[in-house]
Amino acid sequence: MKKLAVIALGGNALIKDNQEGTIYEQFKNTRDISKDIVKIINKGWNIVITHGNGPQVGAILLQNDLAKDITPSMPLGVCVAESEGLIGYMIQQCLSNALKEAKIKKDVVTILTQVLVEKNDPSFSNPTKPIGPYYKKEEVEDIKKEGYKVKELNDGWRIVVPSPDPKKIVEAKIIKKLLYENIIVIASGGGGMPVIKKQGWGLDGIEAVIDKDLASERLADSLNAELLMILTNVEKVYLNYNKSNQKPINKISLQEIKKNYKEGQFPEGSMGPKILAAIRFLESGGKKVIISHVDKAIDAMDEKTGTHITKI
Repeated sequence: MKKLAVIALGGNALIKDNQEGTIYEQFKNTRDISKDIVKIINKGWNIVITHGNGPQVGAILLQNDLAKDITPSMPLGVCVAESEGLIGYMIQQCLSNALKEAKIKKDVVTILTQVLVEKNDPSFSNPTKPIGPYYKKEEVEDIKKEGYKVKELNDGWRIVVPSPDPKKIVEAKIIKKLLYENIIVIASGGGGMPVIKKQGWGLDGIEAVIDKDLASERLADSLNAELLMILTNVEKVYLNYNKSNQKPINKISLQEIKKNYKEGQFPEGSMGPKILAAIRFLESGGKKVIISHVDKAIDAMDEKTGTHITKI
């Protein structure tokens, strides 16, 4: 098998900041991304694609909320699966079309992915991950009655759920088999569906969401990938971000980035999980991590931009 890259598309990849998020906008953005992915394939890479789902799963939760008096609401894990299916469909169709146009004979498939977490993960007793729409203060009590915890943020109140650490990609063996058949796999969308092992039962879904970048790292590790490419909404990682002395990171070693991470340079709510994923990937045997803007994928692959993290 050719050298393998796991490409993690951020939540902003399919819905831009100035867009409403219509399905037509999302398909157009997906077609643009697919052209760059084809160029990466032409550079000799086998690829697995992962993606975020923040805007999409938020819309599904809002639809659930508005229609709860008409049809039963679905639990969070099912909503994540739904978003993974709809985004996978867009990527699968657009990338297949782009491959055909480029005369590359490769099939594309989406795998709805379960991700094993520990049932005693500390996040279950301290949920902090905001999901779904913003609510008004007068709506909070009704939301609590439905069993959700809420947190006040800048623009109102939001439901917060656990975000446990991913431990294992359940479908990793299936994904590896597909790769050996020269098939491009889309997996771990939105971090995948979190599941726990229940004695006498087996796998069981749980109300939580998994960070997409940490899940992408677990998948990359299980597939022995050489490269983890995280495409987000910034061109480079910065030290002292948003401060007068901010400094872009072009190339950095694992030892240096670990030092910066421990110093608190990368906040948990933004770049933190991406850097943690990079550290884990390189410590587990990966060769390189690239972090850059989704619109700069080719330039980043060619080392013209982006942040490049290696072992030494």
